[in-house]
Amino acid sequence: MHTGQIMFAQVMSHLPLYHFRAIVRRYKGDHRIRSFTCLDQFYTMAFAQLTYRESLRDIETCLRANRSHLYHMGIRGSVCRSTLADANEQRDWRMYAQIAYVLIGIARKLYCQDDFGVELSQTVYALDSTTIDLCLSLFPWATFRRTKSAIKLHTLLDLRGSIPDCIWITEGTVHDVNILDELIVQPGAWYIMDRAYLDFLRLYRLHQAAAFFVVRSKDNLDYHRRYSRPVDKHTGLRCDQTIVLAGPLTAQRYPAPLRRIVYFDAENGKRLQFLTNRFDVPPLTIADLYRCRWAIELFFKWIKQHLRIKVFYGVSPNAVKTQLWIAIATYVLVAILKKTLKTDASLYTILQILSVSIFENTPILQALSNMDNKDQLLQPPNQLQLFNL
Repeated sequence: MHTGQIMFAQVMSHLPLYHFRAIVRRYKGDHRIRSFTCLDQFYTMAFAQLTYRESLRDIETCLRANRSHLYHMGIRGSVCRSTLADANEQRDWRMYAQIAYVLIGIARKLYCQDDFGVELSQTVYALDSTTIDLCLSLFPWATFRRTKSAIKLHTLLDLRGSIPDCIWITEGTVHDVNILDELIVQPGAWYIMDRAYLDFLRLYRLHQAAAFFVVRSKDNLDYHRRYSRPVDKHTGLRCDQTIVLAGPLTAQRYPAPLRRIVYFDAENGKRLQFLTNRFDVPPLTIADLYRCRWAIELFFKWIKQHLRIKVFYGVSPNAVKTQLWIAIATYVLVAILKKTLKTDASLYTILQILSVSIFENTPILQALSNMDNKDQLLQPPNQLQLFNL
């Protein structure tokens, strides 16, 4: 019988405590704190993420019912909903943002060799945002519309491993294209974007920074064609052109030539038009890169379904951002755990096992193996496989 760490401690063992404590000291997070330190706060909020707690009272009740496990979880302070609420309201959310970025740096090294569907040696990012709706009466600071509030989660996602590289949390009224001003451009990297980021002045800055972009264009684009290259229309390609912008403002904002590629998506019946500043790759690769952008939509859908980022434990900006950043850190911790264990189980499967077995002493890899063996035993050996042609 295994008598080592409980599952929660196994997950948190991947948290670099040296960096955590250095960040807390930098922001003076534990200054004049007698009990319930920033580490206690992080562990408690991470527990809430892993076990899908609904409220502060839910967190308090669950942990007090398992008080004998708090020491083994690493929580040294007493968990009280008022203390946790005060910590979320008052302690600087930037501490947890920095901790999340430390974990992101670790995860990206683990996933840097993963395949995402396109053979490119450069780093490929997808840039997009998702909106989280809020109640106007409870979150009046999160301006969005007259009848409701909202915040936006702007994300730069590394397509290798679906690990976020940068995240910006803004009010709902901030337009997506403004994030291009905050972007620290990596020369040689690819940035895949939809039509919301079609701003030629900002795209030209990417071009001048020696980065490559693929952006979906609008149908009413004003341009002059300089050259057309032959394409194989059986692949869905319709044209591959070198163009220059002809609009009085757009030509001034982006004076360099662009590559225009038109692709017909037969599956969805859509005609897609792409612009890029890269001329030496096959046109079908550009279409494939944009198709890979769907990974960021799946990332947003996944975190909304499996992390507590739609119901918040506090109503202040600091409390909301604290919860969001700890949720992101928890997601990355599970991603690091998956890679470290070298398991083929999905993040969803790992989270489901953790949610019901968080206090057990079983090694996580053993729990995953037991589940796989059980699934195999439940299948009748002579059962025909549907679509097994």
